[in-house]
Amino acid sequence: MPRVVSLFLPRWPTDRLRRKLPDDLPLCEGPLVLSGRIGSRRVVAALDARAEAAGLRRGMLIGKAQALVAGLVIREADEAADSLGLHRLALWAMQQISPLVAADLPDGLVMDTAGADHLHGGELSLLESLIARLAAMGIEARAAISDTWGASHALARFSRRDISIVGPEDQQAALQALPIAGLRLDKCIVDGLALLGFERIGDLLAQPRAPLIQRFGPQLGRRLDQALGMVAEPIDPVRSPDLVDVRRMFAEPISAAETIARYIEKLVTALCAALETRGLGARRLDLLCHRVDSRCQAVRIGMAQPVRDVKRLTRMLCDRIDRINPGFGIEVMVLTASLAEPLQPRQATSMLEEDNEPDLSDLLDVLANRVGQNRLYRVAPVASDVPERSVQRVAPLAPDLGQGWKTQWPRPSRLLPHPEPIETMALLPDHPPVWFAWRGQRRRVRAADGPERIFGEWWKRDAETLAVRDYFRVEDEAGERYWIFRAGDGEHLETGSHRWFLHGIFA
Repeated sequence: MPRVVSLFLPRWPTDRLRRKLPDDLPLCEGPLVLSGRIGSRRVVAALDARAEAAGLRRGMLIGKAQALVAGLVIREADEAADSLGLHRLALWAMQQISPLVAADLPDGLVMDTAGADHLHGGELSLLESLIARLAAMGIEARAAISDTWGASHALARFSRRDISIVGPEDQQAALQALPIAGLRLDKCIVDGLALLGFERIGDLLAQPRAPLIQRFGPQLGRRLDQALGMVAEPIDPVRSPDLVDVRRMFAEPISAAETIARYIEKLVTALCAALETRGLGARRLDLLCHRVDSRCQAVRIGMAQPVRDVKRLTRMLCDRIDRINPGFGIEVMVLTASLAEPLQPRQATSMLEEDNEPDLSDLLDVLANRVGQNRLYRVAPVASDVPERSVQRVAPLAPDLGQGWKTQWPRPSRLLPHPEPIETMALLPDHPPVWFAWRGQRRRVRAADGPERIFGEWWKRDAETLAVRDYFRVEDEAGERYWIFRAGDGEHLETGSHRWFLHGIFA
């Protein structure tokens, strides 16, 4: 079952222009509109949020807009450049999100994420991450996901929420209240339906189909069927000529899993040969299976490091055959190295050498393609005295930078995500607590070691100029050891709140 994401970029022309000319001071500071022409009149073709907040609207005369807003920045609209920029954005999304991505002109993208959402933490996490990454690039976006391109397109543009997720059983109900313009109909059809009193998609669904099609043409019925999933609407994925790919066309469609696996091996062999001639290794592979009903099934696998091993790549792709629904048969298979990096040949080490390090990349690749690349990591040290800042997550096979924790005091095997407050009783400022209560349970301290004084990083935050923490390693009567600290030196209020916290647990 496809899951189609529609990405709506409501201010794409102005966002693209601001990204293209970041050093243009008037463009960055003032309200921005793009001018176009309707006949001999210059009108507002696109505008940014500041111009809209000032009362400007699309279709307004440029002269009127200049009279209403002082300091208005005006640039000429360039539809060709907008389309080219959208195509490049689709290439970026193809490499980052899904192998099935296309530009949805003039203001969006469409992609099929079936089978790829789990690699990004689920549908909600995928959409939130996508919108956040676009916002970091200065691009405003809204997104919707459903089973069809038509429904997602309408929801992304006319829903009141920035993120809309609709399941198969709720799709028709979600379309009921949306405007007819969300069906991607010609403007003359939308205007004609409005004259008859049809404003919402639900109004059309409640009417007999034949009279409407007879009056407005087959486009109306086709768009309704596409939105409801009754008619297929395939996505023609964007492709870059720089990508290395191989394809296989079949005189007779194939559908058996054994046959698909056999041709996957042939495609991988051809692709690895092409990569070898360029000195590259694959970091990400996309297998596209074009069916006879014009639908496309996609499988994506990723690797932690460049790989050109035929058996390894074939096994990883064949493990995902169960995600391919051949339908009535597959007529074309395309294998693309959507991400490739230089790979230099290495001499195999002897099995007799004692320092032969095990290769974990194969295991990591299998796990990453099952649970998601972002969920695999290892902990690396950071040069910081503050405990919660002394570690960071890095890729499992990231190179060791040679950093370490330079301290003579032991560190707990488990560090809590955030220090948790505890109730204590201590005799003197430099003495450990006699007892402490944590998560509703009171523990009497049998032995303790400390204090280890840690100062705040004043060069990062002004609030830490005088901050102090005194850490103690304590052991309770049950033999369990904890890492606790007092915020402050116990004497001066400016050094901390003098409250106690539990920060870690020793093994």
